[in-house]
Amino acid sequence: MTTQTKTAENGVNVTALLGAREALAEAPEAARFKWRATSEWLKGTHSRATVDGFYGLGGEQKHRQSYQFCTDHPEVFASEDNGATPVEMVLVGLAGCLSAGIAAVAQHRNIQLHSVKATLEAGMDLQGILGIDPNVRNGFDGIKVHYEIDADATAEQIAALVAQSQKRSAVFDVITNPTDVTVTASKT
Repeated sequence: MTTQTKTAENGVNVTALLGAREALAEAPEAARFKWRATSEWLKGTHSRATVDGFYGLGGEQKHRQSYQFCTDHPEVFASEDNGATPVEMVLVGLAGCLSAGIAAVAQHRNIQLHSVKATLEAGMDLQGILGIDPNVRNGFDGIKVHYEIDADATAEQIAALVAQSQKRSAVFDVITNPTDVTVTASKT
């Protein structure tokens, strides 16, 4: 009697990812990427950011289409609420990066996913950004990420998926480690 081994299908091409990993290990200069976004102020606190191209694999690259993201502040801040707040976009980026990692790791480990739902929450005391209290930081005081995952896996395997995703997440790293940011301005 033979047993059929079922292959997980989570939509991640692990063979290509592992091939890219091997190729980049042999050509580390090609692994140096520069991600870009441009943002244009529209009115009030409303801005529209565009993501179009990036540098990687030794040359300029383009997404298959331009992506636009509007940010604004809610009406409770006397704004027009034309988009998510910039800090909510940070949470969106973190959720997307961690979830993509979970899918990739699950595919590599042959774990079939049925659903993955992330809920993120971050506290913030507005006394900082409003200049009320100089001892209150402007950013989040912490971020909580909770996953609900339905998969053909044990609780321990799911915990390992989440841990590996967190370990390799670029956005998790950006948020949890200091990143040098240089801001310049010029008159047009």
